[in-house]
Amino acid sequence: MKILSGEEERNAIRFLIEARTSALESTCERSCCGSIIVSDKEIIGRGFNSPPRNLEGQRRCSCSKDSYHRKVTDKTCCVHAEQRAMIDALIKNSQRISGSRLYFVRLDSNGAPKRSGEPYCTICSKMALDVGIGEFVLWQEKGICVYGTEEYNELSFAYRE
Repeated sequence: MKILSGEEERNAIRFLIEARTSALESTCERSCCGSIIVSDKEIIGRGFNSPPRNLEGQRRCSCSKDSYHRKVTDKTCCVHAEQRAMIDALIKNSQRISGSRLYFVRLDSNGAPKRSGEPYCTICSKMALDVGIGEFVLWQEKGICVYGTEEYNELSFAYRE
């Protein structure tokens, strides 16, 4: 993990603001998240969390996560913002996704970015590895942090609340 500073930090803030714009499209009733994927300083994919194809009939936001069987590893009804950004990049810019950087942001109830916790989503980390994302960027208490995708995946599997 690397904490950004100087020009790198200023560029990352610009992209995190773009991820916030994507998060504003979220229809999730629990958490508004947004992601963008950047290659060569250009956005190649965007995503926000919401039920598949925004189908309201798929919504399960009011279900307790404890009500699912232990084998249900993703207890949300939404496609994750990271997943949707990867799908978008694969559809529109598949030749540019290898080595790209994924920026993720979650919003508070007022629409302002919240600091992220530690990496924990193995669903997104595995998918990012598979499609060739090079790095994940999170705004954390310690600063704007860049994780190599392999490191992000390892930390996600090691995560404990």
